[in-house]
Amino acid sequence: MNKIVLAHISLFVANLIYAINYTFAKDVMPDFIQPSGFILLRVTGAVTLFSIFYFLFVNEKVAKKDIIRLAICGVFGVAVNQILFFEGLNLTTPINAAIIMTINPVLVIIMSALILFEKINIRKGIGIALGLVGASTLILNGGNVSGNTNYMLGNMFVFINAASYGLYLVLVKPLMQKYHPITVMFYVFAFGLLYVLPFGYTGLKAVEWLSFPPIIIWEVLFVVVCTTVIAYLLNSSALKLLNPSTVSIYIYLQPVLASLFAIFRGSDTLDEMKIISAIIIFVGVYLVSVRSLKDRKQKLS
Repeated sequence: MNKIVLAHISLFVANLIYAINYTFAKDVMPDFIQPSGFILLRVTGAVTLFSIFYFLFVNEKVAKKDIIRLAICGVFGVAVNQILFFEGLNLTTPINAAIIMTINPVLVIIMSALILFEKINIRKGIGIALGLVGASTLILNGGNVSGNTNYMLGNMFVFINAASYGLYLVLVKPLMQKYHPITVMFYVFAFGLLYVLPFGYTGLKAVEWLSFPPIIIWEVLFVVVCTTVIAYLLNSSALKLLNPSTVSIYIYLQPVLASLFAIFRGSDTLDEMKIISAIIIFVGVYLVSVRSLKDRKQKLS
């Protein structure tokens, strides 16, 4: 199979996992695990699994000059990203958070242009705009954005989270082209664990594990293994072949996939607005991810 096609499939699966994660994480928090404790559990589980894969199968050496960049990626890709998203979601509404997160691809394009000197063309701009419109329409179809000033802090946390993850995608791109994805994830999450430990220790220590029903145990395992390990690894692998703006545009698929999952579970229904929004989003994703004719000619020459 073509490597580029495989990279896009990886992004689709990663965002399908993220879409399902919204439902499962909501079931677990805050009744069984507080947000900060859940983050520490996720990162600890990720470090454990990535350590096994790294030391048994990869064991790749990293240049000293890249350690600092990996440490910075741990800040923006794990600590700030995960802590502020969960804390922000706890202080604002799901609709507000979802709408604010749609700014992520726009921020990634701006950061990519400033840091990686990635070109911003009209086609990519139109694709981002279509994805933004489609995702916003789909999200707002289930409710309204709240302007309640009580949600201001939560909204700010979610926005910083979106900017943090966007910066992470841009910073980690050169590392993904240089090292094995397992190597990068091992170091990023190892540093991330150091950062989140002070915030999540108390919350994780207070968890009453014996009170977990079987369904919650399975949902916790899904969040730790699939959302934190597999989805991050799929996104990172795709970054070896695709630019950060292409990876970030896939975030617009999350409300589509979340709706489909809700319909599958019988908690939502399919209507005309969802179909139209989904089509707009897929067109936007295509415009951002398809290579220009000039780029394809250069590759063939």
